Amino acid sequence: MASIPLIMTLGNSMLIPVLPLFEKELDISSFQSSMIITSYSVASIFLIPVAGYLSDVIGRKMVILPSLCLALVGGLMAGYASWKINDPFIWIIIGRIIQGIGAAGATPIILPLVGDLYNEDNEKTSSCLGIIETSNTFGKVLSPVLGSILAAIIWYLPFFSISIFSLISILLVLIFIKVPKKKEKSVKFNIFVRKTKKVFTEKGKWLHTTFVVGIYAMLILFGILFFLSDIFEKVHDFKGVTKGLYLAIPLFILCVASFVTGKLIKGNVEIMKKVILFSLALIASSIIFIGYLSDKLLLLLIVSSLVGASIGAILPTLDALITENVEKEEKGTITSFYSASRFIGVAAGPPIMSIVMKKHLIVSFYVSGILAIIIGILVFFFIRNVKPKTSSLW
Repeated sequence: MASIPLIMTLGNSMLIPVLPLFEKELDISSFQSSMIITSYSVASIFLIPVAGYLSDVIGRKMVILPSLCLALVGGLMAGYASWKINDPFIWIIIGRIIQGIGAAGATPIILPLVGDLYNEDNEKTSSCLGIIETSNTFGKVLSPVLGSILAAIIWYLPFFSISIFSLISILLVLIFIKVPKKKEKSVKFNIFVRKTKKVFTEKGKWLHTTFVVGIYAMLILFGILFFLSDIFEKVHDFKGVTKGLYLAIPLFILCVASFVTGKLIKGNVEIMKKVILFSLALIASSIIFIGYLSDKLLLLLIVSSLVGASIGAILPTLDALITENVEKEEKGTITSFYSASRFIGVAAGPPIMSIVMKKHLIVSFYVSGILAIIIGILVFFFIRNVKPKTSSLW
């Protein structure tokens, strides 16, 4: 199961450090290269909730396996087009959309699948989710280095590699995952829609606030990664593996912060709220300087790592806030919508950054800081509606 989020993380993040190389090889603009990331994410936004519902109706494995096959096919299409077609950009985008559909049907199904497999054993459930989250964060650190290494061999090899990784995951799922037989009848679609509306009516304020924080965190993360990838190459002349290693620094800090935060926040909503508020304040006070530091490598890495640490603290906090404060029968639906909302940020980050970098870079970082403050105010007023649990920090 841990192979699935690892592969889907690599499928997107691995391409960020090689986008400038794609621009050169395909003769496209930075905005067009950002579409290689965005096309993957847009497909996921709309289909993740559908995949969540289908997994309840026809089974988790019956959704995961075809989805991984789509990820495999999309990688082959993008890679083959880059290799054999003279003007392959449109075919690459189509391939990436197919991959995004595959991602929508694979990664979000893992959480309810873990619940199915270890329904009566909370210790095993927590342990499994910990391994899966570690795999996901490891993919974020590995992706810029691996993407740079593969592209240094052949520039379109990262596309083909996603297909190879997907095939490995398909075999692992086929062999090792034994899904228990369903004991309950699946919910009809109209009842599913009615229940979803009810959940958002009753818990809409804090859920919508949580979704907004998730969108903002991923928007900032992928926007800054796109910016760093461009600056490292064009200002500091870092290419290939060297650039991948530098990109991995803020991502490594993000992963450490994510791991540490996940250990500290379990069960305590007040601590979760404070973590989110502090992280948003740190983003607001640090991100405004990034636009001034393009030619100052050390300071750029320090400030971007501070932002990375803040996002790393926010993400597991949002996960815990939803999974620990939503009833079991609503959890699959709400987590699927939450996953879809995060993909909005992933999709929007690179193209927005590609546009503002030309004329409005400094202003964009100030706007990002102001947004962090506004979202912090929403968190302060609306997250308080969540009923805190009685367990302690540890």
